[in-house]
Amino acid sequence: MKNNRKLRMGMVGGGSDAFIGAIHRCAAFMDNQAELVCGCFSIDPEISLSSGRSYFIPDNRIYKTYQEMFEKEALLPEDERMDFVTIVTPNKWHFAPAMLALENGYHVVVDKPITFSLDEAKQLQAKVEETGLILALTHVYSGYPAIKEAKRRIATGEFGKIRRLYVQYTQGWLSERIELQGGNNAGWRTDPQRSGKAGSVGDIGTHAWHLSEYVTGAKVTELCAELKAFAPGRPIDDDGAAFLHYDNGATGVLTCTQIAAGEENRLQIQVYGEKGGFEWYQEEPNSLYLKWINKPKEILRVGTGFLTDAAKFNSRTPGGHPEGFIESFANIYRNFAATVRAVDRGEEPTAAMLDFPTVYDGVRGMQFIETMVTAGYDNDKKWQKWVE
Repeated sequence: MKNNRKLRMGMVGGGSDAFIGAIHRCAAFMDNQAELVCGCFSIDPEISLSSGRSYFIPDNRIYKTYQEMFEKEALLPEDERMDFVTIVTPNKWHFAPAMLALENGYHVVVDKPITFSLDEAKQLQAKVEETGLILALTHVYSGYPAIKEAKRRIATGEFGKIRRLYVQYTQGWLSERIELQGGNNAGWRTDPQRSGKAGSVGDIGTHAWHLSEYVTGAKVTELCAELKAFAPGRPIDDDGAAFLHYDNGATGVLTCTQIAAGEENRLQIQVYGEKGGFEWYQEEPNSLYLKWINKPKEILRVGTGFLTDAAKFNSRTPGGHPEGFIESFANIYRNFAATVRAVDRGEEPTAAMLDFPTVYDGVRGMQFIETMVTAGYDNDKKWQKWVE
C-alpha cells in the first residue's frame, strides 16, 4: 500500500545541466509525499551518472537509458521499485518514455506540451484510458492560489456571464538568436526537430491558452491567428497572437511573444463578465484585482482570511509571503500524489485531489498548437475551427 510511505519517483531528464528538473524535484518533495529513487537523467550516460550521484542515488538505480530504467525497475521487489516517473526532456522525447511507463504500470508526470505531435497525445490518452493510470501535466500556472480563487468566483457566477478575456504571455529572452551561442536551453526550443512545429506558441502560448480555459471553465471553439519569426533566420515562431471564440459565447485575445525586449516572464490575464471581472499578474502572484460595475476596485491578497476554500487549500504561507512558481508546481504534485493514493485504496478521488491538468488538457494543448499553426500562416487569416 502506498498510503503509509512516500511515493517513489523516477525521473527521465532533469540532469545537473538542466533547469526545470530541479524545479520538479523541489516541488515533488515540498509536501513530503515523494522521494527520488532512480532515474535516467540525461541522454549522455556520464551526465546521467554524475547527476544521479549528486542526488545521492545509488549507482545501480542510475540508468544509461530510460528503456533500461523501466526494464530493471520492473525486476525489483514491489516494495522497492518506483511508483511513478517524471519526464522533463525536450518535447520530442516526451512521448516514448511516457508510453513505456504506462505500458509498464507506472503513473506519469510530464512537462508541457505533452508530446511532439497531436497524434502522440491521442495515443497517450488512449493508453491512460486503457490502463486507468494517472497522468499529470505540469501547466504550472493553474496551480497558483489566486487563480484558484478567480476560478471559483467565476464558477459561482460572482462576475455574471463571462463576456471577454485577454491573456498575454510576454518574454524578451529570444529577442536575439542566442540559440546560436550555445550554453542555453534556447537551442532545442527554437528547433522544430526537437520542439515541434510551434516555437513561442508551444512554449508559452500553450500556458496562456490553458490558463484561459482553466480559470473560466470555457473551451476555445475557433480562432484566428498570426505567427511570425522576428529574429532573422529563426526557423520557428517567436511571436504569435490570436482572436478566440469560446463555447460559452465569450471572446478573447491571446498574445505570446519571446521577442518583447526587456520583459522577463510577464504572464497576465484579465476576464470580464456582466457584473465584474478580475486581473492577475504572474510576476505579482499574491494579488487578485477584482473590478465591479457598481463599486470600487478591490485588491484581494493571498494569505488573508478572505479566500474561498479552493484557494486556501492550495496556499501554504501567511499573507505577505509570495506563493510562487515552485509552490504552484508543488500543488500539482501534491494533488497528483493524493489521487494516486486514493486510487491505490480503491476510492474515488475528491474534486480537490483531481485539481491538476491531465492527459485531456495535453490533447487540447496539442490541438491548440495545431490550430494556431494552421491559422497563423494562412495569409487569408480566416477563422479556423478547433482541430480535433
